[in-house]
Amino acid sequence: MIPTEDASARKREIEEKLKQEQETLSFIRENLEKSDQLTNGMVSILSSFESRLMQLENSIIPVHKQTENLQRLQENVDHTLSCMDHVISYYHVAKDTDRIIREGPTGRLDEYLACIAKIQKAVEYFQDNNPDSPELNTVKGRLEKGKELLEAEFRSLLTRYSKPVPPVLILDAIGADEELDMQEDVVLEHLPQAVLHDIICIGGWLVEYGRNQDFMTVYFQIRSSQLDRSIKGLKEHFRKNSASSGALYSPAVQAKRKDTPTKKLPKRPGYDHDPRVRRTSDALADKHGGPPGKDDALDVEMDSYIHCISAFVKLAQSEYALLSEIIPEHHHKKTFDSLIQEALDGLMAEGDNIVCAARRAILRHDYSAVLTIFPILRHLKSNKAHFDATLQGTAASTKNKLPALITSMENIGAKALEEFADSIKNDPDKEYNMPKDGTVHELTSNAILFLQQLLDFHETAGAMLASQVLGDTYNIPLDPRESTSSSSSYTSDFNKRLLSTYICKVLGNLQLNLLSKSKVYEDPALSAIFLHNNYNYILKSLQKSDLIQLVTVTQKRAETSYRELIEQQIHAYQRSWLKVTEHLSERNLPVFQPGAKLKDKERQVIKDKFKGFNEGLEDLCKIQKGWAVPDKEQRDFIRLAQRREVTDAYASFLHRCANLSFTKNPEKYHKYRPEEVEDMIDRLFDTSA
Repeated sequence: MIPTEDASARKREIEEKLKQEQETLSFIRENLEKSDQLTNGMVSILSSFESRLMQLENSIIPVHKQTENLQRLQENVDHTLSCMDHVISYYHVAKDTDRIIREGPTGRLDEYLACIAKIQKAVEYFQDNNPDSPELNTVKGRLEKGKELLEAEFRSLLTRYSKPVPPVLILDAIGADEELDMQEDVVLEHLPQAVLHDIICIGGWLVEYGRNQDFMTVYFQIRSSQLDRSIKGLKEHFRKNSASSGALYSPAVQAKRKDTPTKKLPKRPGYDHDPRVRRTSDALADKHGGPPGKDDALDVEMDSYIHCISAFVKLAQSEYALLSEIIPEHHHKKTFDSLIQEALDGLMAEGDNIVCAARRAILRHDYSAVLTIFPILRHLKSNKAHFDATLQGTAASTKNKLPALITSMENIGAKALEEFADSIKNDPDKEYNMPKDGTVHELTSNAILFLQQLLDFHETAGAMLASQVLGDTYNIPLDPRESTSSSSSYTSDFNKRLLSTYICKVLGNLQLNLLSKSKVYEDPALSAIFLHNNYNYILKSLQKSDLIQLVTVTQKRAETSYRELIEQQIHAYQRSWLKVTEHLSERNLPVFQPGAKLKDKERQVIKDKFKGFNEGLEDLCKIQKGWAVPDKEQRDFIRLAQRREVTDAYASFLHRCANLSFTKNPEKYHKYRPEEVEDMIDRLFDTSA
């Protein structure tokens, strides 16, 4: 049973909690009532606001619609006024642009084109809206006038500012492309930049709006004339300056060129300083460095033509670049074709003249003159790729001009080579034309010099021969890959073999002719000396040039063969001394007994031998002293060999007769000591002795 005090305490505690809960409940009820009041107040306010908004909307919307209508009306009015102003402006275009059109576009192209644009729009308006209006005819006339003045301005600008390219600048451009390692390319600026801009603008307008292509004709006519004048100016520059000390190139290029050695012709080995060598072929050598003359003029013309070919390619490329900026793309090729015709035809005509001159030279057997074709042909062929690239897209007749000239030059060059070979074979044996001292014949020196000059153009010469399909003529075996009619398809090896066979043919013809000419001499010894000198000259010339390399392509034993020929002629010459040495032989010499007295007949035999030797020695030395062996090495060799043979025989003969008393006057017969005989032989082939 719970004590009474505890129950009372528990009761009080519960009553206090109950009281607190009642107070909390009362507080919550009060707050709920306040919340309900606030909610009712807010609902009332919102209802009032909604009502007012509806009233405002009903008032504003009609005003807004009315304002929109007013704005639309205003815009319509403004647009109408603008259109009226625009239309009215078309009626004033003719008047507004009259002064500018009449004064032309010079100096104010942009303003002028803007006026033209206004006139164009006016024409379009009247054509669309009022085609019967008199104003249409007015603005049309003004547009035509404007177009005419633009065309005139186009012509005027081109004419006024198109100038020939200075020759020195052309040469610098060629030098930069072909020979010199220049840091910067030489730029050929044909027109000032501002002028070029105006020309491009006018050309563009004439194409797009003027519906006019006549300006393209004007363009190619003017530029064609300048291209032709540039090349002719270069040619004239060569004529004036090549023979003088004046520089052909600008200082920058000249400084680099002065260190470039000029190629000279190979010298004739062993013969260059001997006056007895026939020098009638020196006219050929003069072409490469001698006093001014006809050959120098030919050299200048040749050099000029070669440079003009390169100049044409460079200038044509430059013209095409300029044309591409001015002329519409689909008219580039046709306009370019017309532009280059005058200059190209001039070059081709000059090339044809060179061919005709070569043909005339062949008729008069002046084959050295034909050599001018070789450097030109080589240059044309080496530049053909550039030519073809430059003329790409032009008419077939234009592109075929250079190949036709090349073919013509190849034909005449091949004809010259063939006729030269025939001329060597058929050169007449004229007694008055033979060297009296047996030295090198002019035919030999001319032939070798001609062949040496071919070395610089061996590829060109080989291609010339190949172009004529001369394999059958020279019995050259054809490779199946080489048996085509096009000269370009022949391999380099075949061309080399063909040229080697040609050179061997010339040398063979020369050898046969020399053998025939040698028979003109009455003295077989002089004939042998003549053949020896010529064979030796040929061999030394071949050895000291690349000719020997070409010859051995088809004739492996060429050097050996010439050495054998030379040796044969030395032996033939030495036989002339038999009439001297035969007196020293033991034939008919009596057998002498020591201490025995010689009979009259025996003494006479010894006297006759001495006399025959002395007279033969004197006669031969007198005659042969005037003969020539220009090659010092060969001269010394022949003298030494003859000296040994004669003096050995003479010394032996003297030894056998030393103790014989065959005369009371031994000095009459024993005229020469062996040393004196040697000295006499050492003076052979020496006209100064």
